[in-house]
Amino acid sequence: MNHSMFCFQCEQTAGCSGCTGNMGVCGKSADTAQIQDQLTGALIGLSRSTEGNAHKLSDTTASVVVEGLFATLTNVNFDNEALLRILQSVEEEKKKLVPDCYVCAASCGKNNDYDMKELWNANEDIRSLKSLILFGIRGIAAYAYHAAVLGYKDEKIHQFLYKALFAIGTSDWGMDELLPIVLEVGEVNLSCMEMLDKANTETFGHPKPVEVSLTVEKGPFIVISGHDLYDLKLLLEQTNGKGINIYTHGEMLPAHAYPELKKYPHLRGNFGTAWHNQQKEFENIPAPVLFTTNCLMPPKESYRDRVFTTEVVGYPGMVHIDDKKDFTPVIEKALELGGFDTDTVLTGINGGKTVMTGFARNTVMEVADTVVDAVKSGAIRHFFLVGGCDGAKSGRNYYTDFVKQTPKDTVILTLACGKYRFNDLDLGTIGGLPRLMDIGQCNDAYSAICIAKALSEAFSCEINELPLSMILSWYEQKAVCILLTLLHLGIKNIRLGPSLPAFLSENVLNFLVENYQIAPITTPEEDLKMILG
Repeated sequence: MNHSMFCFQCEQTAGCSGCTGNMGVCGKSADTAQIQDQLTGALIGLSRSTEGNAHKLSDTTASVVVEGLFATLTNVNFDNEALLRILQSVEEEKKKLVPDCYVCAASCGKNNDYDMKELWNANEDIRSLKSLILFGIRGIAAYAYHAAVLGYKDEKIHQFLYKALFAIGTSDWGMDELLPIVLEVGEVNLSCMEMLDKANTETFGHPKPVEVSLTVEKGPFIVISGHDLYDLKLLLEQTNGKGINIYTHGEMLPAHAYPELKKYPHLRGNFGTAWHNQQKEFENIPAPVLFTTNCLMPPKESYRDRVFTTEVVGYPGMVHIDDKKDFTPVIEKALELGGFDTDTVLTGINGGKTVMTGFARNTVMEVADTVVDAVKSGAIRHFFLVGGCDGAKSGRNYYTDFVKQTPKDTVILTLACGKYRFNDLDLGTIGGLPRLMDIGQCNDAYSAICIAKALSEAFSCEINELPLSMILSWYEQKAVCILLTLLHLGIKNIRLGPSLPAFLSENVLNFLVENYQIAPITTPEEDLKMILG
């Protein structure tokens, strides 16, 4: 392959315009980027070849499409061999579904794979809308994958993925045809997040608030990162009684709140802060790290022999735990390294030694009367949802400063890894309720939506009429589909940062501003003044 790439799907993209040349900011090589483009083009080709033949699509097709889309998310899979295996599975599925089309030599637009250069070189408005669709369905695929692991699937979601892939591959569709599909991404993602919420709560119970220690106790331990709760459960089962403690990392933190996971006594605490600090925080730790989904950064030499991957995550040279889920190599590495000699007190970014999590929809709704009374009495003046992805780019201290400056008669709801900027702060309580409530992972955005809907019903008003403001940070593609879900729900006046997506053309951005009043963050002082008056 020639060493050139184009990628602008994440927030940290070079120069706020796109990563080109030999290497992306995330550490993805040009070769890997090109294989991911080839994989995406093959998925689009699969959708084009089966147009009008939806009855031919099977559970296998759905699994291939979901895995293929998920593998192209930022910071998921850097392993070219693994990506090529997924690509081969897409081609084999296409050959099985449309064998006559597969061997046809005439190019009719349905039997050949899509060349992603057509998208990257398209009219900027068309490129922008198709990018919103593509990056949005990559996020949906991640959520669908998590749910499928627990046995929950929805054929309507799969059908939409095929429909969206087909739309991306069209050459004659304009804004009138593409814009409705952009908004449909948000609608379908809402259903997908609801399905995932059901999968998690029916499998592991409804989350309950819990205080999580940031201290790592002496002795062998394993750090587990990512979003897949089922992988954590299997690891807890396989390490039970072996003298190994388990510590969550990054988006796995909310696992402590689920009753079926919390019951394991060796699930001891949380290690470190947000995903982008891993190269510093994993330096020379005497323990292995297991990555279950995205947010993997290229490991440094000082700890690469202790990194293990599973599911769609991949990195060349890493030990990959396959679908048999035998975590013996991870367990043996933990026992070999032995852990810390003494209890090691770690802290959050602001010096806190513990964090709280578990304020999901059931918990908040159980105290809805208290919340409503607090609003009516004036004890609570405003709610802020300060959530989303974290990242390394400068400007994200805005979110810490914003939370610190919120008045004492306001409540902060948070979710996803952006909370690590401030989740160890002690902001006090209002009416016995903590001012800072962690709803969970980015996957738990459905909980936040349910809470907003419940408040709107309690006050007999629309969500946009609530004393609620959304201050969001974005980094990768799951944030894109969540944003589109909020737009589908008609939510306005969202403040987004730390920078606006490079894939939004001026006309598409103007559409979002005019119809939904989306605005970039400015400064905490100015934004608070604008919101609270």
